[in-house]
Amino acid sequence: LGVNTFDANTTGSYNTAIGKSALGDNSTGGNNTAVGFVALAANTTASSNTAVGYYALTANTTGTENTAVGMSALQANTTANYNTAIGRYALYANTTGASLTAVGRSAARYNTTGSNNIAVGMNCLLANTTGSSNTALGVDALKTVTTSSSNVAVGHSALALNNAANNTAVGKSALGANTT
Repeated sequence: LGVNTFDANTTGSYNTAIGKSALGDNSTGGNNTAVGFVALAANTTASSNTAVGYYALTANTTGTENTAVGMSALQANTTANYNTAIGRYALYANTTGASLTAVGRSAARYNTTGSNNIAVGMNCLLANTTGSSNTALGVDALKTVTTSSSNVAVGHSALALNNAANNTAVGKSALGANTT
């Protein structure tokens, strides 16, 4: 339903598209749901994706089993699988990082290739690009980490300035000034 929806569809089945260009490039992908302006627009063969929101999962071509809810959630995702992004700009820059969970406005926003991260809270894991196996729970938790891995931050601003690996901090601002 909408202009340019399903324009390229050949054999894709069990798909739902509502919004301009939603699932517009889909040819054979099945079991996809796209609701919103250009939601899942570049999807070609991928299946079992859900995109709800303006620009949600827009660049996805072959990534499967992704869920994006919110404006620009998982917008840059292309081939990555098994990701969940809920909130405006959640996992916005992710391209190939897999098995990610981000809940909250700008949660893991700049993650590109990092995998197995969990980010729950506004701006947590915000600057992460390639770091993997990080867990951030709370507003601004692990906010500035970019490439480090295996950190756990629980609490508002826990490990907020951290850029080192293998740290655990629990509590409001716990290890908040830790940088290395």
